[in-house]
Amino acid sequence: MTFASRIAITTNNTGENVKLFLFYIHFAQTFQTFSKIMRILTRSIKVQLLQLNSLLVGEVRCRQLANLAIIANPKQQQMQLQVQRKEFCHCSSSNMVKYLNQSEAINVDVDLFNEYKFSVDQLMELAGLSCAHAISKCFPADRFGRVLVCCGPGNNGGDGLVCARHLALMGYKPVIYYPKPTPKQLYENLAYQCQRMDICSIAECPSLETAGDSYDLIVDALFGFSFKPPVRPDFVPVVELLQQTKLPIASIDIPSGWDVEQGKLNDCDLEPTLLISLTAPKLCAKHFKGKHHYLGGRFVPPSLQQKYELNLPDYPGNELCVEL
Repeated sequence: MTFASRIAITTNNTGENVKLFLFYIHFAQTFQTFSKIMRILTRSIKVQLLQLNSLLVGEVRCRQLANLAIIANPKQQQMQLQVQRKEFCHCSSSNMVKYLNQSEAINVDVDLFNEYKFSVDQLMELAGLSCAHAISKCFPADRFGRVLVCCGPGNNGGDGLVCARHLALMGYKPVIYYPKPTPKQLYENLAYQCQRMDICSIAECPSLETAGDSYDLIVDALFGFSFKPPVRPDFVPVVELLQQTKLPIASIDIPSGWDVEQGKLNDCDLEPTLLISLTAPKLCAKHFKGKHHYLGGRFVPPSLQQKYELNLPDYPGNELCVEL
């Protein structure tokens, strides 16, 4: 019998009807109270889950949120939110990516050449192009148009030559410092291409003062993951320039002078603003404290990623680089 029909019953026993009516009112109130309790519990659980998420992301994240709460200026709040969003993405993605030691980095390259039949110039072109794209994202040409590209004797220097060529096509005005050109056809061709594109080169390393007056950005393409200290005499002046300059530095794959696994060997070693890891980040990148860390070289076959468990992030859309 339904609630309505019970209320509708008319008998001589009016007292019983009143009791029944009061019972249903009490039941309804109890049900409403129960519903409120459930809603409160649900909200409490959600809050606890959010708190747990904050703990998982890290104590730094929590401190950042606390700092944001005391910022009164809306513009400053927006800037702080953007910084936190980038750092949150970095925490979420870079913890998954595998950082390679020196032998692993060498083996990946060997497999690319031998198992997948990539050529050196093919990979160098893709790597240098991705470096130019990463630089353009962090240092727009209208503010950082004058670029000194410092190139070393090996593949890292070749990446720098390719990068300089593409930067010129993007509206920058690169100048190449190439203290010890590699006497191989590949590198001679890369240097010649830059020459034919009217990209200037200098024979002497600029002084600290001259560099500060003449350039807006320095690209560090001196040494890669095969570097072993000490720095050779031909490169001491440019390494000292990188260590002492106040200009922003974009390092390709490995900041020059760093150990590929341990990072900085001395307190005076350079601190780049932008690090562009190629293929996969190396162990030294864990010690990077600069503003921007990008991954470039969108050419790693999926089967090779699986073999070395690289866990590389997805490149968005048709991008050639991705921020870590």
